[in-house]
Amino acid sequence: MKKILLIEDNREMRENTSEILGLDNYAVLTAQNGKEGVEIAKRDKPDLIICDIMMPDLDGYGVLHILSKDPETAGIPFTFLTAKAEKSDMRKGMNLGADDYLTKPFDDTELLNAVEVRLKRNDFFKKNYTRDLSGLISFINEAKEFSLPDKLTSEYKVRSYRKKDSIYHEGDTPNFVYFINKGKVKTWRINLDGKEFITGTYEKGDFFGHLSVMEGGVYNDSAACMEECELALMPQNDFLSIVYSEHEVSARFIKMLANNINENEKRLLSLAYNSVRARTANVLLDLQKKVKKDEHIRTSREDLAGMVGTSTESLIRTLSDFKSDKLIDIEGREIIINNPQGLEKVVKFS
Repeated sequence: MKKILLIEDNREMRENTSEILGLDNYAVLTAQNGKEGVEIAKRDKPDLIICDIMMPDLDGYGVLHILSKDPETAGIPFTFLTAKAEKSDMRKGMNLGADDYLTKPFDDTELLNAVEVRLKRNDFFKKNYTRDLSGLISFINEAKEFSLPDKLTSEYKVRSYRKKDSIYHEGDTPNFVYFINKGKVKTWRINLDGKEFITGTYEKGDFFGHLSVMEGGVYNDSAACMEECELALMPQNDFLSIVYSEHEVSARFIKMLANNINENEKRLLSLAYNSVRARTANVLLDLQKKVKKDEHIRTSREDLAGMVGTSTESLIRTLSDFKSDKLIDIEGREIIINNPQGLEKVVKFS
């Protein structure tokens, strides 16, 4: 039985809403003010919180702010109840992290539908999918209920490859994103010294080729099988429909792309939502952390462009802008960061 916390200072509204929820077989906890609601939320960890905005002492915004700072309650879905429907109030709540709004007065069906959808969404985003083709297809089919187009395919062409078979070459136009159902794959490019530079290795459950698709250009490296492989081919239009769908679905999919590795997830989120300036600044700051004290970043423009997820030409223009803004200096292949705080502002505000 799902547990719902209702925080409402109006006794009649609180009792009526609680009764409706109880009749639909929800376990309902009630609080008559914000402070009491925070205490109950931290103690009982409900599956959903429905909270009035306008309350004395601690209003709904304050309740949400406090609970969002606590790791044990930050993930609880939060729906505001309000008699005010101004866009500014809704925007403020969403900026704080609210999941939904219910405007008073509402009827029984509207309330129960909103609760059902929100709980269903929460179950979806918490679910762990297996790292194989069946797990991917399950995710897509369930995500269709929220924001994905019905025409999105859930049956992908699967191709078999032998060891050392080439999958694509640097400079090819991407038509697919590849998902490994069996085997291992490496990606590489040839560096300025004419040597093979490995850009990544991938195994069962991993995607590859997606960075070039998100960038909107050609493949910036080559790919080949390290052993016998089975690869599912996801058309790039399907892939982009998921990545650029509703934020929550997109973020859940990116966790799958990154296999929940924080550094990879951070980079993919950056590619999905940040500008080229912000992504370049972020990569430069990350690279600076990895070099020794008093050393500078030394890498080819091609490799740096691959890390940023953009074309070499766009990268060079961005570096030139950073140099003009006195954020960096450039000496040959070395990049010297003069103003890390300035780059951090680029990441934050671009």
